[in-house]
Amino acid sequence: MLTKTSREQYLRALGVDVWRSRDALAEIEEEVPDERPLLSWDSLQARVSQCTACDLHASRTQTVFGVGNKSADWMIIGEAPGAEEDRRGEPFVGRAGKLLDEMLHAIGLSRETAFIANVLKCRPPNNRDPAESEAQACRSFLEQQIDLIQPKIVLAVGRIAAQKLLGTDAPLGRLRGREHALRDGVLPLVVTYHPAYLLRSPSQKYKSWQDLCMARRIFEERLAADGDKQA
Repeated sequence: MLTKTSREQYLRALGVDVWRSRDALAEIEEEVPDERPLLSWDSLQARVSQCTACDLHASRTQTVFGVGNKSADWMIIGEAPGAEEDRRGEPFVGRAGKLLDEMLHAIGLSRETAFIANVLKCRPPNNRDPAESEAQACRSFLEQQIDLIQPKIVLAVGRIAAQKLLGTDAPLGRLRGREHALRDGVLPLVVTYHPAYLLRSPSQKYKSWQDLCMARRIFEERLAADGDKQA
Protein backbone atom coordinates (compact mmCIF):
# COMPACT_ATOMS: atom_id res chain seq x y z
CA MET A 1 0.00 0.00 0.00
CA LEU A 2 1.38 3.41 -0.97
CA THR A 3 1.71 5.96 1.76
CA LYS A 4 0.71 9.57 1.12
CA THR A 5 4.35 10.59 0.66
CA SER A 6 5.31 7.67 -1.58
CA ARG A 7 2.18 8.19 -3.71
CA GLU A 8 3.14 11.82 -4.32
CA GLN A 9 6.68 10.82 -5.22
CA TYR A 10 5.30 8.23 -7.65
CA LEU A 11 3.00 10.78 -9.32
CA ARG A 12 5.83 13.28 -9.69
CA ALA A 13 7.97 10.59 -11.32
CA LEU A 14 5.17 10.18 -13.90
CA GLY A 15 5.14 13.93 -14.53
CA VAL A 16 1.80 14.45 -12.82
CA ASP A 17 1.40 17.75 -10.92
CA VAL A 18 0.54 17.27 -7.27
CA TRP A 19 -1.71 19.89 -5.70
CA ARG A 20 -2.01 20.37 -1.96
CA SER A 21 -4.47 22.32 0.15
CA ARG A 22 -3.26 25.08 2.44
CA ASP A 23 -4.06 22.87 5.43
CA ALA A 24 -1.86 20.11 4.04
CA LEU A 25 0.99 22.54 3.46
CA ALA A 26 0.67 23.78 7.03
CA GLU A 27 0.93 20.19 8.28
CA ILE A 28 4.13 19.71 6.27
CA GLU A 29 5.65 22.91 7.66
CA GLU A 30 4.94 21.70 11.20
CA GLU A 31 6.75 18.43 10.45
CA VAL A 32 9.94 20.20 9.34
CA PRO A 33 12.33 20.55 12.29
CA ASP A 34 13.29 24.08 13.28
CA GLU A 35 17.03 23.86 12.63
CA ARG A 36 19.02 27.00 13.31
CA PRO A 37 21.89 27.52 10.84
CA LEU A 38 25.09 27.88 12.83
CA LEU A 39 26.77 31.20 12.08
CA SER A 40 30.48 31.84 12.34
CA TRP A 41 31.63 33.80 15.37
CA ASP A 42 32.30 36.95 13.35
CA SER A 43 28.98 36.69 11.50
CA LEU A 44 27.08 36.30 14.76
CA GLN A 45 28.83 39.27 16.34
CA ALA A 46 28.10 41.39 13.28
CA ARG A 47 24.44 40.37 13.32
CA VAL A 48 24.16 41.29 17.00
CA SER A 49 25.76 44.70 16.42
CA GLN A 50 23.25 45.47 13.64
CA CYS A 51 20.17 44.05 15.39
CA THR A 52 16.96 46.11 15.38
CA ALA A 53 14.61 43.30 16.46
CA CYS A 54 13.27 45.23 19.46
CA ASP A 55 13.02 48.87 20.54
CA LEU A 56 16.17 48.73 22.67
CA HIS A 57 18.33 49.40 19.61
CA ALA A 58 17.05 52.98 19.54
CA SER A 59 18.48 53.88 22.95
CA ARG A 60 21.70 51.84 23.08
CA THR A 61 25.19 53.24 22.70
CA GLN A 62 26.39 49.88 21.42
CA THR A 63 25.59 46.21 21.80
CA VAL A 64 27.35 44.11 24.43
CA PHE A 65 28.21 40.81 22.79
CA GLY A 66 30.32 39.14 25.47
CA VAL A 67 33.96 38.55 26.39
CA GLY A 68 36.25 35.66 27.14
CA ASN A 69 37.37 32.33 25.77
CA LYS A 70 35.38 31.31 22.68
CA SER A 71 35.82 27.62 23.56
CA ALA A 72 35.39 27.98 27.32
CA ASP A 73 34.19 25.15 29.54
CA TRP A 74 32.34 27.71 31.72
CA MET A 75 29.77 30.18 30.43
CA ILE A 76 28.66 32.96 32.79
CA ILE A 77 25.31 34.52 31.83
CA GLY A 78 23.89 37.67 33.39
CA GLU A 79 20.80 39.75 32.80
CA ALA A 80 21.53 42.76 30.59
CA PRO A 81 24.08 45.55 30.17
CA GLY A 82 23.99 48.50 32.56
CA ALA A 83 25.01 52.06 31.79
CA GLU A 84 28.76 51.43 32.05
CA GLU A 85 28.52 48.20 30.04
CA ASP A 86 26.56 50.06 27.37
CA ARG A 87 29.29 52.68 27.21
CA ARG A 88 32.22 50.27 27.13
CA GLY A 89 30.66 47.39 25.21
CA GLU A 90 31.71 44.79 27.79
CA PRO A 91 29.58 42.86 30.32
CA PHE A 92 30.09 43.09 34.08
CA VAL A 93 32.32 46.12 34.53
CA GLY A 94 32.61 48.53 37.46
CA ARG A 95 32.28 47.36 41.08
CA ALA A 96 29.97 44.47 40.21
CA GLY A 97 32.38 43.36 37.53
CA LYS A 98 35.31 43.40 39.94
CA LEU A 99 33.35 41.28 42.40
CA LEU A 100 32.46 38.83 39.64
CA ASP A 101 36.15 38.59 38.78
CA GLU A 102 36.89 37.75 42.42
CA MET A 103 34.14 35.13 42.43
CA LEU A 104 35.60 33.51 39.33
CA HIS A 105 39.15 33.63 40.68
CA ALA A 106 37.95 31.86 43.83
CA ILE A 107 37.15 28.76 41.74
CA GLY A 108 40.15 29.03 39.43
CA LEU A 109 38.56 30.97 36.58
CA SER A 110 38.99 34.40 34.98
CA ARG A 111 37.54 36.52 32.19
CA GLU A 112 40.12 35.00 29.89
CA THR A 113 39.27 31.37 30.66
CA ALA A 114 35.45 31.63 30.92
CA PHE A 115 33.00 33.31 28.57
CA ILE A 116 30.78 36.05 29.99
CA ALA A 117 27.59 37.19 28.27
CA ASN A 118 24.10 38.51 29.01
CA VAL A 119 20.60 37.39 28.11
CA LEU A 120 20.10 40.81 26.48
CA LYS A 121 22.73 42.40 24.28
CA CYS A 122 21.33 45.94 24.67
CA ARG A 123 20.73 48.01 27.80
CA PRO A 124 17.11 48.51 28.92
CA PRO A 125 16.46 52.19 29.74
CA ASN A 126 17.07 53.07 33.40
CA ASN A 127 18.27 49.49 33.96
CA ARG A 128 14.68 48.25 34.19
CA ASP A 129 13.92 44.53 34.00
CA PRO A 130 13.90 43.18 30.43
CA ALA A 131 10.51 42.73 28.83
CA GLU A 132 9.66 39.20 27.77
CA SER A 133 9.53 40.29 24.13
CA GLU A 134 13.04 41.75 24.42
CA ALA A 135 14.41 38.56 25.95
CA GLN A 136 12.78 36.50 23.22
CA ALA A 137 14.19 38.75 20.49
CA CYS A 138 17.70 38.21 21.89
CA ARG A 139 17.36 34.51 22.76
CA SER A 140 18.56 33.20 19.41
CA PHE A 141 21.81 35.15 19.77
CA LEU A 142 22.47 33.57 23.16
CA GLU A 143 21.59 30.12 21.86
CA GLN A 144 24.03 30.62 18.97
CA GLN A 145 26.74 31.60 21.43
CA ILE A 146 26.10 28.41 23.39
CA ASP A 147 26.20 26.42 20.13
CA LEU A 148 29.57 27.91 19.19
CA ILE A 149 31.20 27.75 22.62
CA GLN A 150 29.77 24.37 23.67
CA PRO A 151 30.40 24.97 27.38
CA LYS A 152 30.36 22.17 29.91
CA ILE A 153 28.48 24.22 32.51
CA VAL A 154 26.49 27.48 32.72
CA LEU A 155 26.46 29.80 35.72
CA ALA A 156 23.32 31.96 35.70
CA VAL A 157 24.08 35.17 37.61
CA GLY A 158 21.02 36.87 39.11
CA ARG A 159 17.27 36.32 39.19
CA ILE A 160 16.42 37.62 35.72
CA ALA A 161 19.10 35.58 33.97
CA ALA A 162 18.03 32.43 35.82
CA GLN A 163 14.33 32.94 35.12
CA LYS A 164 14.82 33.68 31.42
CA LEU A 165 17.15 30.74 30.88
CA LEU A 166 14.96 28.28 32.76
CA GLY A 167 11.60 29.65 31.62
CA THR A 168 10.22 30.16 35.12
CA ASP A 169 9.04 32.93 37.41
CA ALA A 170 10.28 31.19 40.56
CA PRO A 171 12.25 33.42 42.96
CA LEU A 172 16.01 33.13 43.00
CA GLY A 173 15.96 31.65 46.50
CA ARG A 174 14.13 28.59 45.13
CA LEU A 175 16.34 28.29 42.07
CA ARG A 176 19.77 28.39 43.70
CA GLY A 177 21.22 25.54 45.72
CA ARG A 178 20.45 22.80 43.19
CA GLU A 179 21.44 21.67 39.73
CA HIS A 180 19.36 22.63 36.71
CA ALA A 181 19.92 21.77 33.06
CA LEU A 182 19.56 23.19 29.56
CA ARG A 183 19.55 21.48 26.18
CA ASP A 184 17.33 18.55 27.15
CA GLY A 185 19.29 17.89 30.31
CA VAL A 186 22.69 17.78 28.63
CA LEU A 187 24.08 21.13 29.82
CA PRO A 188 24.15 21.66 33.62
CA LEU A 189 23.21 25.08 34.98
CA VAL A 190 23.76 26.54 38.44
CA VAL A 191 22.09 29.72 39.73
CA THR A 192 23.73 32.25 42.01
CA TYR A 193 23.30 35.84 43.14
CA HIS A 194 24.20 38.81 40.96
CA PRO A 195 27.35 40.57 42.23
CA ALA A 196 25.45 43.88 42.32
CA TYR A 197 23.06 42.29 44.84
CA LEU A 198 25.99 40.96 46.86
CA LEU A 199 27.45 44.47 47.05
CA ARG A 200 24.17 45.60 48.64
CA SER A 201 23.84 42.48 50.80
CA PRO A 202 27.35 41.27 51.68
CA SER A 203 25.95 38.88 54.27
CA GLN A 204 24.73 36.71 51.37
CA LYS A 205 28.21 36.16 49.97
CA TYR A 206 28.57 32.86 51.82
CA LYS A 207 25.54 31.51 49.92
CA SER A 208 27.11 32.57 46.65
CA TRP A 209 30.29 30.75 47.68
CA GLN A 210 28.20 27.62 48.27
CA ASP A 211 26.76 27.98 44.77
CA LEU A 212 30.20 28.36 43.23
CA CYS A 213 31.52 25.32 45.08
CA MET A 214 28.53 23.27 43.91
CA ALA A 215 29.08 24.43 40.32
CA ARG A 216 32.75 23.47 40.54
CA ARG A 217 31.83 20.03 41.90
CA ILE A 218 29.29 19.45 39.11
CA PHE A 219 31.84 20.53 36.53
CA GLU A 220 34.53 18.21 37.89
CA GLU A 221 32.08 15.30 38.03
CA ARG A 222 31.18 15.93 34.41
CA LEU A 223 34.84 15.99 33.41
CA ALA A 224 35.40 12.70 35.23
CA ALA A 225 32.35 11.13 33.54
CA ASP A 226 33.52 12.30 30.11
CA GLY A 227 36.96 10.81 30.85
CA ASP A 228 35.42 7.46 31.76
CA LYS A 229 33.45 7.44 28.50
CA GLN A 230 36.60 8.06 26.45
CA ALA A 231 38.66 5.46 28.33
